[in-house]
Amino acid sequence: MFQTFDVTARPEQGPPRLAALRKALAAEGLDGFFVPRADAHQGEYVAAHDERLAWLTGFTGSAGFCIALQQVAGVFIDGRYRTQVKSQVAGEYTPVPWPDIRPGKWLCEQLPDGGVVGFDPWLHTVGQMEALREDLEGSGIVMRPTENLVDRIWDDQPAPPMEKARIHPLEFAGESHADKRTRLAAGLTAAGHRSAVITLPDSLCWLLNIRGADIPRNPIAQGFAVLTDAGLVHLFMAAEKLDGLRDHLGPEVTVHAPGHLVNFVSGLEGPVRLDKGSVPVAIADAAGDAAVWGDEPCALPKARKNAAEVAGSAEAHLRDGAAVAELLAWLDAQAPGTLTETQVVSQLEALRRNDNALQDISFETIAGTGPHGAIMHYRVTEETDATLEDGHLIVLDSGGQYLDGTTDITRTIAIGAPPEEAAVAFTRVLQGMIAMSRLRWPAGLAGRDIEAIGRMPLWLAGQDFDHGLGHGVGAYLSVHEGPQRLSRISHVPIEPGMILSNEPGYYREGAFGIRIENLIVAQEAPALPGGDDHRAMLNWRTLTFAPIDRRLLVVSLLTPAERDWLNSYHAEVAEKIGPRLSPDAKTWLDVATAPV
Repeated sequence: MFQTFDVTARPEQGPPRLAALRKALAAEGLDGFFVPRADAHQGEYVAAHDERLAWLTGFTGSAGFCIALQQVAGVFIDGRYRTQVKSQVAGEYTPVPWPDIRPGKWLCEQLPDGGVVGFDPWLHTVGQMEALREDLEGSGIVMRPTENLVDRIWDDQPAPPMEKARIHPLEFAGESHADKRTRLAAGLTAAGHRSAVITLPDSLCWLLNIRGADIPRNPIAQGFAVLTDAGLVHLFMAAEKLDGLRDHLGPEVTVHAPGHLVNFVSGLEGPVRLDKGSVPVAIADAAGDAAVWGDEPCALPKARKNAAEVAGSAEAHLRDGAAVAELLAWLDAQAPGTLTETQVVSQLEALRRNDNALQDISFETIAGTGPHGAIMHYRVTEETDATLEDGHLIVLDSGGQYLDGTTDITRTIAIGAPPEEAAVAFTRVLQGMIAMSRLRWPAGLAGRDIEAIGRMPLWLAGQDFDHGLGHGVGAYLSVHEGPQRLSRISHVPIEPGMILSNEPGYYREGAFGIRIENLIVAQEAPALPGGDDHRAMLNWRTLTFAPIDRRLLVVSLLTPAERDWLNSYHAEVAEKIGPRLSPDAKTWLDVATAPV
């Protein structure tokens, strides 16, 4: 199996490691050390070598950081992890709600007389440090770059990943890497920039039409790149990763040892474009006065999927939807109290593995039943494995990495007779998902401008959820991809070809969780009779097809338009997925997609 159920961190491991870190602080004359989850590439996902935050604290979430001082160690987590962190960190650590409490303000409270806090300049972006230092202004607190003190005390730290990279075929990429390099180089020339530094591995993999396996669940190869205004690329990646790829890369891509990056950047003639949101402080320091600030050149082109990428994603979703439907049919045939969470995860992965195009799962499958469903990013282990009992809901959030696309789907399923309050909340969540799916909006709006549409049914009931409505998704790349998001903090306009998730939810701590998720792609909306001819509009095309559990619906709460959308969606599910199913699953699907 791709997924394991091993316990990867224990709360009791944290205190002795924190004590060792504090001894290192004292030896360095520091009052604290900043431990982010990020690696030097500043992507969301990190290799085992870079799991410093989890190793030190026990917290395994995908976002957060720790500031370890001599008297207190704050673990900063956002709303997705405020339940999870309680079970993962020991009492020596203090959970801090973030971004409600910013790290600079927290430091000012904890070090009222000032102090020196160390940080690894490879693990923090320029933007992060600027914001932190702004909050620290006048406090007497100094942020000092230093070697990584966690690495110093981590005796059995795994080695950096060295997996082989491979070619991503043109039939799936839709554009050669020569054409991509030329197109992006023209953008640098137009901006008056001589070069740009690329630190995000998914960006350089997209640019060069390669994929890798350095990060579990993400088909990326770790490295850095410098793109010039002539369309040349200097690739800083271990040569052994690129065996057999030199002909694919061609003479306009020069491979360098990763250790040469700093000297190379130091020698570049400016202007050198750096993105404050992704470039580490160490690289910005190397660029010096040659640096200019701008958007990473691959970010938006990568997000705007071309026709081949959208078509591949759509086809991958049909095969993936069939695997999910088979799982739901199998699950329905089991009596309450006879299955556990790990059995559900294993069965779903086995069904996905019937597809030869599957390369991995796209993230650790979330299968949370009962109270576990309220832990938004719950990962089942051998120790937490729970039985699916009568009256439970199970939140099943999963996806696959296929050669032609990346999938991410969540369904919430009733086990036996669901509680009435859960059914009412489920219906409101579905209403929010339907509202976003039906939306038309003027071109130029960002996620922050439309995200509330998916929350309104919950808001009207005095309810909400502590995660964004949706994230970008790559084309056989990272399942979380920027810069676009359906989020109140996203300023990036949504454009045709951008794939996002649509996943409202509701979570009752200690009781149940609900989330329903489809992937959707933005497209130009057709004109409507009586509409403004001069006003460009966008709408969504749904990519995900799998049944939504009608047993959890309070049908009387649905408007006629919502009922029509659900019936139309289920008719498409039956049409597109039905022919791909086994006879028993097809019989089940006919019932599951019947009109309401």
